[in-house]
Amino acid sequence: MISLSEIDTTCKRATKAIGFSWGVAEEIGKNMRLLEMFGIPGVNNLLEYFNIYKENNFKKTSLITEKNFSESKPFCPIVSGLNFLDQINSLNNFKEINFKNFAYPIIFLPFASRASEIIGKRIFINMDEKKFILNFNQTIFTNSINDFKIVICNNLSINFLDNKNTFSEKKWNDLYELSKKTFVDETDNLKKNTAGAGLTDND
Repeated sequence: MISLSEIDTTCKRATKAIGFSWGVAEEIGKNMRLLEMFGIPGVNNLLEYFNIYKENNFKKTSLITEKNFSESKPFCPIVSGLNFLDQINSLNNFKEINFKNFAYPIIFLPFASRASEIIGKRIFINMDEKKFILNFNQTIFTNSINDFKIVICNNLSINFLDNKNTFSEKKWNDLYELSKKTFVDETDNLKKNTAGAGLTDND
């Protein structure tokens, strides 16, 4: 089995070979390592994208807005991902961000996953019918476990999820009351035997 380190290095070199800078190549290496670690076929998607990259004039947008449409040529997932990551602190003020006509969106996923960690919020991404929840760059949940090949995504939407507890305040209070049964009552004997409570200086 190919190691994650080898995946990182080879994807980085391939990205440089296709025409991107070493700085961008470093990011892609880390991203493909991340996808493969989560069991998502980043290498397959990256290779297929690179095989058609020079033959197609993909849209390289610099400023991401709430609505990003391109009728003639699909958005480049690498450039879009880099700018999404760079602009994430302002983008997370939007309720929803939409892309129309997006190439190989699986390549975009790790950029968004890393952005989730930066802003401290989960990110929900809908790629046509495939859904992904990105959890602070720790896990990626999805409703699709087999077919991760998406050449062109007609509609890609991004939502920033508010942080909420999965439990009610009452449930939390009940659990806290239960936990209090482990508390030890403070006694005079306990005070004498705790650190720093001795009466004799041994120095």
